[in-house]
Amino acid sequence: MRSSRRPRWLLPVLLCALAVLLARPVETPERSPARGGADPDVGAEVARLYEDAAAATRQYEEGRHAAEAQRRRAGRLEELLDRERRQLAALREDLGRIARAQYRSGGDVPLAARMLLAHRPEELLRRQHAVSKADLAVTDAITKSRRAEARLAADERKAAAEWKALERRNAKLVALKQNIQRKLEEARERLQGEADSSAASGTCPGAVRLHQPDTSFTRAWVAPLGTYQLSARFGSGGARWANRHTGQDFAVPIGTPVRAVGGGRVVKVSCGGAFGIQIVIAHPGGYYTQYAHLASVAVDQGDHVVPGQWIGQSGTTGNSTGPHLHFEVRITPELGSGLDPVPWLAARGVHL
Repeated sequence: MRSSRRPRWLLPVLLCALAVLLARPVETPERSPARGGADPDVGAEVARLYEDAAAATRQYEEGRHAAEAQRRRAGRLEELLDRERRQLAALREDLGRIARAQYRSGGDVPLAARMLLAHRPEELLRRQHAVSKADLAVTDAITKSRRAEARLAADERKAAAEWKALERRNAKLVALKQNIQRKLEEARERLQGEADSSAASGTCPGAVRLHQPDTSFTRAWVAPLGTYQLSARFGSGGARWANRHTGQDFAVPIGTPVRAVGGGRVVKVSCGGAFGIQIVIAHPGGYYTQYAHLASVAVDQGDHVVPGQWIGQSGTTGNSTGPHLHFEVRITPELGSGLDPVPWLAARGVHL
């Protein structure tokens, strides 16, 4: 009969095994954004791609201008070359006329015989001397013209080669820009999708700390965007607003960096509602500015900002029919105390 008594070594083995299991690190799932939150990497990626696309555009424009300059230089050299060729043809024609004149005046008879037969040998000698000088001058001019033609032809070939090299470089830049633009559009879609989730849940994601540009504004007030197109104006009517439009809209693509128009303190960062993701900044003098329908924010409530600082990225959250920035100037932090932003900024040296 088998004994039910446990071996003495079993308990220590079990205790060691338990200790090993407890000592092993616990594997946690990869962290994902909270429900309704945004992945900060997407906003940073959009901002980076936005700068890359702008840089590629600048390089392409510089290359295009350089290619046009080289094309014009090659054209000018071609014109000079044509002129040299025409002058060379005229000189050759002059030389032909001199040769024919010598033949008609007895160019095949030795000069000494012609002098003996001539009525006025001294006149014949002067004429022969003039013909020789003209012949030498024409020959010298032809030699110089040929050298100039060769030099111009070399310059023309060089200019044409440089122009073709610039054209090839520009073609590569176009392909690079298109690739960046494709990636930017994909990142914008992801950014807006996460922003819509945030606005729908009313849960604001954390601030996306964007890499600030290396430009410092010396003025106290700036425009809220670098490039834009003005759309709905202050006070205009429409079905989307209960009464009148309370701000100035700027039509820009999703993910465009939004700037603080002046120094101040962030008093509100909120999501949801008609304005979607929005920021309100208090400025000295009792004024407030609002930035609405954003896709991401780059500041937190309580942060202090300086003129031109990137505070977020444009989007189309909330009551919006397309990507744009809704910008307001108020005398209180709340809706209903708005001023027309265009003359308000103009009075501060910012003309939209």
